[in-house]
Order: sequence, then structure tokens, then C-alpha cells
Amino acid sequence: MTHTDQILRHYPSEPRLRELLYTHSRAVADMALEICDAHPELKADRKFVEEAAMLHDIGIVACDAPGIYCHGELPYICHGVEGARMLAEAGMLRHARVCERHTGSGLTAEEIIEEALPLPARDMLPVTIEEKIICYADKFYSKNPSSLTRRKTLEEVTAGMARHGEAPLERFMELHRLLG
Repeated sequence: MTHTDQILRHYPSEPRLRELLYTHSRAVADMALEICDAHPELKADRKFVEEAAMLHDIGIVACDAPGIYCHGELPYICHGVEGARMLAEAGMLRHARVCERHTGSGLTAEEIIEEALPLPARDMLPVTIEEKIICYADKFYSKNPSSLTRRKTLEEVTAGMARHGEAPLERFMELHRLLG
């Protein structure tokens, strides 16, 4: 089994969801690889970045988001922890951490509690350089079927992050200062 086959075996069988997930993940992976190439001083594991970017949203398959062909039972906010669970069960612990830590600019336990999110009350912030790169790149691509491959502008991303409050926006800007 090739490495690509190993990654794709985690993808859903429903054709529209599979295509959406693959297209979004490929766009995120490509931007993440551009960041790796632009910042060799960060010494990111380029191969891992590509693998993890291709799997970072795998948990959407268990979520209820009909607009993106997801017909699971979990709220969409749970896609990171669900993806982490799926990949941890497959023995892919490093990849699992990327899933759990990429939502928004990461989530703090305090934010999870304050917003009463249906998530474990623990910090889920990107820690490693690879996690930070994927988290950052992901913000530039939507899973909206009509705009999957369009890279958002920095202004669009920051406007979206600002809707979630000052702390998430500041975390994103820290990522931007490091990687942008």
C-alpha cells in the first residue's frame, strides 16, 4: 500500500464528501508546504506536514453539517476531537494532535468552558511548529463547496477570527507573525 493509499483509506466513501475533504485538505497541505519552504529556519518536518494536513479534518465525517455533505451526529465543533480519536485509534498519535489542535487558532480550556462548547475542557492549542503551520494554513481555505480552492485574503481571515473574540484573533496574529 502506498503512502497516499494509507492516507486515503481514512477518507469517507461518499463521493461528494470525499471530494470536498480531499480538495480542502490538498489546498491546506499545499499552503502548508509553501510555508515550510519559505521558512527553512523553522525545520518543520515537511513530509509530516503534508500527511497531517491531508488528515486534519477527517473528523468531519462524524459531524452534522449537511451543507458540506456531512450527515453524522456530532456538532461540527467536535470534528477536531473526533478526528483525533479516529487517528489515535489507528496509532497515528502525532497526526491526531494536529486534528485536535487546529480548530480556530486553537482553543483554551477556559474558552471551551465559557462558551459551553461540547468539547473536553482542556487546552487544544497548536504546540509544535507543524501543528502551527497546519492550523494557520487551514484558516485560508473554506470547506464551502463553491469556494474550496479560493485562498482567502489575510483581511478576510482576520475578520473571521475577530468574530470569535480578541484572544483567538491575537493567537492567529502570533501565527501570522511567525509564518506569514
